[in-house]
Amino acid sequence: MSAPVLTTLLVANRGEIACRVMRTAKALGLTTVAVHSATDRDARHSREADIRVDLGGSKAADSYLQIDKLLAAAKASGAQAIHPGYGFLSENAGFARAIEAAGLIFLGPPASAIDAMGSKSAAKALMETAGVPLVPGYHGEAQDLETFRDAAERIGYPVLLKATAGGGGKGMKVVEEVSQLAEALASAQREAQSSFGDSRMLVEKYLLKPRHVEIQVFADQHGNCLYLNERDCSIQRRHQKVVEEAPAPGLSTELRKAMGEAAVRAAQAIGYVGAGTVEFLLDSRGEFFFMEMNTRLQVEHPVTEAITGLDLVAWQIRVAQGEPLPMTQAQVPLLGHAIEVRLYAEDPSNDFLPATGHLALYRESAAGPGRRVDSGVEEGDSISPFYDPMLGKLIAWGEDREQARLRLLSMLDEFAIGGLKTNISFLRRIVGHPAFAAAELDTGFIPRYQEQLLPAPNEFSDEFWQAAAQAFAQSQAHTVRTDDPSSPWAVGNGFRAGLPAEITLHLSCEGQDRAITLAPADTRNAELIGEQLLVEHHGLRRQHRAIRHGESLYLQWEGELRCIKPYDPIAEVEASHSHHGGLTAPMNGSIVRVLVEPGQTVEAGAQLVVLEAMKMEHSIRAPHAGVVKALYCQEGEMVNEGSALVELE
Repeated sequence: MSAPVLTTLLVANRGEIACRVMRTAKALGLTTVAVHSATDRDARHSREADIRVDLGGSKAADSYLQIDKLLAAAKASGAQAIHPGYGFLSENAGFARAIEAAGLIFLGPPASAIDAMGSKSAAKALMETAGVPLVPGYHGEAQDLETFRDAAERIGYPVLLKATAGGGGKGMKVVEEVSQLAEALASAQREAQSSFGDSRMLVEKYLLKPRHVEIQVFADQHGNCLYLNERDCSIQRRHQKVVEEAPAPGLSTELRKAMGEAAVRAAQAIGYVGAGTVEFLLDSRGEFFFMEMNTRLQVEHPVTEAITGLDLVAWQIRVAQGEPLPMTQAQVPLLGHAIEVRLYAEDPSNDFLPATGHLALYRESAAGPGRRVDSGVEEGDSISPFYDPMLGKLIAWGEDREQARLRLLSMLDEFAIGGLKTNISFLRRIVGHPAFAAAELDTGFIPRYQEQLLPAPNEFSDEFWQAAAQAFAQSQAHTVRTDDPSSPWAVGNGFRAGLPAEITLHLSCEGQDRAITLAPADTRNAELIGEQLLVEHHGLRRQHRAIRHGESLYLQWEGELRCIKPYDPIAEVEASHSHHGGLTAPMNGSIVRVLVEPGQTVEAGAQLVVLEAMKMEHSIRAPHAGVVKALYCQEGEMVNEGSALVELE
């Protein structure tokens, strides 16, 4: 049956990837269709689409993972094709078959190719037959604890547990010794079942100091396949990529060719069509080992686009309609260098717990040559606990790596986010780290430099508090006249006739409080002009970004945007008493396991409750030995951040 003419495209996803796919679709003249859950009714991807369809529900299992609802949405909207994005159903062979059976175009590979590579175990067996080197491991069907214990002993600790149908770090645990295996396996299986509907696991040797280098492949329906260079994705935490760049620093032309040709052979062996990524571990001796193949468009595809000048989504659309690849391997460009960072709503200082809430302030880096932001949010949006916490991606391109790195640092400095915690300062410390600048990359980068990347909070200096007070006092815009510059009411310094010569401000920032007394003469050392605070100290005058937003002031200080708020010291004292011995939810989420009962004695560090948020599990553990006095939650219940879960005596 011939493919239908494509005029309308439905994107079966949300967030930044839905916005990014729709951007190219619109540029090609297509009508775009967004689907959304009840939670995402007013999300950016819903607002930007030409047509939107409500799937209902809040959790992904009730909306974005419902194949029947997605096909019904395509029929109702008149879409002839579906782009799966990444995550959700993007690597679900049943979804691909259902789309084909409905007479629609799937902007992904054939279901048979997804089957072949969708299971990590089956993919490794296929690669072993093809002669691609594999990391030692167990990829069998038996899934009992004893089998995994025997395999781990044979392989040798540390080992890595991975969901066979997984991706994005979900269902993945590092096990250092046998005593950790049972708990890690059970948790990984639950995460895998929740995220992918498949709890099967594999285990393999955890290599020390490897690099994660992946090859972007692309194939058409006419038997042509090529590779679009490689990406280095070694900077990771919790097995999730944080920084990606292309090309991989220090990779020789010969090694690039060897890895690229191996990736093409892998794709051709399964009759691949469309965009895919073959992932390898590369050791310090230049040996590479097959990890997995992602049968979809990757999160980090923009760095490949930056060094090739190609639009991979446009290629997906054209190849899915039967067009041949527009170039040969010898014609694939490699221009300059590109680096991407992933911006997450999370708290790096609190074990990277996902953050939920309201984006009170959201300003992206200015557009320009070599600068790109792919995002899925705007100021005023809410971040829910139901989905992945990625807000967007910052991509910088340069003629060489250092130019790209410096450009990315500048973009990070320009970004301004308020209302919830993000990893933006953490990203800046990575990109600005001397070892990163020297391209000393491997998957242990973040743990190795953890003290520098995640420094303990310091007391703010007197200079900071003075600058914050000056910015706060001078930002009282509602009291300032703009029609008569000579009027005394046009001076925005916080001082007024008839009031005391000095004013005292009670300010709070990141858990620190300070009372600051200002005199009119202090304005000589700090002047707020627009959103720039000019501060003079020891003869040096520096410029700091200062954004007043409602009751909050956001002040750029020592490379980080600090949120400063006024506070009432009397009210703070009254509210400071907390429930003694209470353990609260660190974020919005659902209770998946309650492991204790009232009256039970527990040791320090014991698991009490398992909370699931944004498709990841988080254990609530006893901070000290004690007795469980009361439980305030039950399995299956949704809880809000700060809710009491367990009372421990």
